[in-house]
Amino acid sequence: MTALIPMFTRPEGTMKESIPNASIASTLTSIDLVPEQDSDAFYFRSLEERNIKLNKPQIEAVRHVEGPALIVAGAGSGKTSVLTSRAGYLITMGHVNPNNILLVTFTSKAAEEMKQRISLLPGLTSRMARDVVTGTFHSIFYRILRSEGFDQKIMSSENHRQTIIKIILRKMNLHDAYEPETLLSLLSSYKSNMMAIEDLPNKSPAEKEQKEVFRQYEAWKRDNYYMDFDDMLLEAYLLLQRSPNLLWSLQERFRYIMVDEWQDTNPIQYELVKMLAGTRQNLFVVGDDDQTIFTFNGADGSIILNFDQVFPKAKVILLDVNYRSTNSIVGLGNEVIRFNQMRKVKTLQATKTGEHQPYFLRPSTTDDEAMMIVNKIKHEVQQGKRNFRDFAILHRTISSSRAIFEQLVMDEIPFMSFSMGVSFYEQSIVKPIIDYLRLSLNAKLQTAMEGIIPSLYLNREKSLTFIYAQDLKEPLEKPLHHLLKLPDLKSFQQQQLAGRLRMIDKLKDMKPLLAIQEIRRTYDAFLDASERQQLTLHKEMVKETLSEIEASAKRFDTVAEYVAFIDHVIQKNSQMEQLRKDPTSDALSLLTIHKAKGLEFPVVYVIGASESILPHSSALDADGRKDMISDKKGPEKVAAAIEEERRLAYVAVTRAMQEVYISSPSYYRGDQVEVSRFFMEPYGFKKKDEAAKLKATQEQETFPTWECTKMGCRGWMRITSLKHAPKEKTCPLCNEAMERSKRTIVMDKK
Repeated sequence: MTALIPMFTRPEGTMKESIPNASIASTLTSIDLVPEQDSDAFYFRSLEERNIKLNKPQIEAVRHVEGPALIVAGAGSGKTSVLTSRAGYLITMGHVNPNNILLVTFTSKAAEEMKQRISLLPGLTSRMARDVVTGTFHSIFYRILRSEGFDQKIMSSENHRQTIIKIILRKMNLHDAYEPETLLSLLSSYKSNMMAIEDLPNKSPAEKEQKEVFRQYEAWKRDNYYMDFDDMLLEAYLLLQRSPNLLWSLQERFRYIMVDEWQDTNPIQYELVKMLAGTRQNLFVVGDDDQTIFTFNGADGSIILNFDQVFPKAKVILLDVNYRSTNSIVGLGNEVIRFNQMRKVKTLQATKTGEHQPYFLRPSTTDDEAMMIVNKIKHEVQQGKRNFRDFAILHRTISSSRAIFEQLVMDEIPFMSFSMGVSFYEQSIVKPIIDYLRLSLNAKLQTAMEGIIPSLYLNREKSLTFIYAQDLKEPLEKPLHHLLKLPDLKSFQQQQLAGRLRMIDKLKDMKPLLAIQEIRRTYDAFLDASERQQLTLHKEMVKETLSEIEASAKRFDTVAEYVAFIDHVIQKNSQMEQLRKDPTSDALSLLTIHKAKGLEFPVVYVIGASESILPHSSALDADGRKDMISDKKGPEKVAAAIEEERRLAYVAVTRAMQEVYISSPSYYRGDQVEVSRFFMEPYGFKKKDEAAKLKATQEQETFPTWECTKMGCRGWMRITSLKHAPKEKTCPLCNEAMERSKRTIVMDKK
């Protein structure tokens, strides 16, 4: 089975045979670097007894007591050990009262882990560890608000917030115009930049609508005595601004401040930390500018890059030893990220060697990519070499994971999805198109009618009420046709509606791809016509998602087959939900690169490493996009967007501990695409006249196969012996008949 996976040790079309592996770091630790005569030797000896053996820069960071410090912690460099060991050092060696230490993390889980680790440090009691104030920005500043009399109820449920927005939208007759989660994301962005409701944009009709929605949302919270997470930071900021005595008391309390994941800090978090640090400036921050990948959530990369300019006396310490990955993986990460300009220059060292170089795959399409990868994973598990939990498949966007998601579901591979387990076809932007297809097959399907009515430029609730009332009196085979008699419809609206109903009638007899394209002629126009949609789109591009539907549909002959396949995927996926709820299950991880930040896996597949996927088309077209919040324009805006995409590629590679596979489909949604520049750059772009030389180093292999006869199924198997091959074969994926065929693959000559 391994021979079926054409893998290369460099990307297609590059000049260099290889790139440098990361150098192997010195093995010297505190055992060698902290002599017994040092006054703090006993502390490091005690750490060593707990198997915490620090390298030279880690020791320097732990020993830092007074003044600001920026710890630039490369991927896998042991930053958590540094943060916790430094907290213990302050208490044990600096005689700092634990109550005077504030440790800020970005997740509650990280805060608990830090507190647990601190409790195990030498010379510290569990009481001392509890006295160190540890928590997220929100939990810490909420405690401050509570101490000052703020006792509002907390809207901790995102569903609660969305429900309030839905009620407001319905009251304003805008419930078909906006998605609550995107409005809330927009409001969060404004608040993270310390903007009050009265300061929000108010020029276009859509901006005025949004501002009124936000005004009513804030009024509802006031009237019902609620506060949400965004309010915690904004109210704390305003409180400290108007209460100098309170600010002074907090500065006296928190004399030593440590912040983790500093690269993810947004403007209001930064201002709050600076206020608490005051004139002492005992601010110890840890982060990696090469892993700034959350600017869409408000993170400001300039905060970490300019730290030593804002704090001129800051000590800058580089943690440049990677303890996670092999030297070949660290080497690839180094070569990928060095092409970024806006960064603190660093080259990571490694502590491990391995037998595997990074491997590069060049499948034809994303569907072929999915089949190749899943087959290889299944083979390794069946051979007993790996467990499913050893593997992670990382993708740039939710829509670009459609093919791999389906392959995992259809092959019944246990996997953990970090996208709430929703299949591609259940996404809010995809579902209306599928509903058009469903209606063409079953004109009475109520859920499908509900799904498409907004795209007919009609009010959903009013239209459905009218349909049901009319159908009681005069039942129709196609209930949507009642809408032609909807009161107050103008003649041109009736004509448009009649045309849309005729389109639905003919969809079932079309090829699925042509049917999707027919629906998109009106559906895309509906999206484009709405300024509201343009301003509140999800971060993933809508039209990219719609194009993925076409890529999916082209594999099928009939609409009925395609819809049956979709229902099968949804059903199989639903059955796997129970598995995903068990964190101990032996399951593969499928997640976006953003979600993978901070995680590590023995084997990582980075899929979709092609131009327009990674880097994403939104970055390549950044200058022409209004939905990307940036103070840059022109080439600068594009360059900044591409640098963030390159950081994503770097994060993806450095999640791997032992093996990393980079897969770059040749075709994406019908268009030919090049291998991602992020993986071409390290190996050197090959000139066109050298393409023939590359071909000379490759060879083709053609072999007999069994191919599934069912339309849409991608099952196939290699025939290892024609002489002993059975006369018939059943597909292992769908149990349909298979037929004999041939396949050709291209591989490097050995």
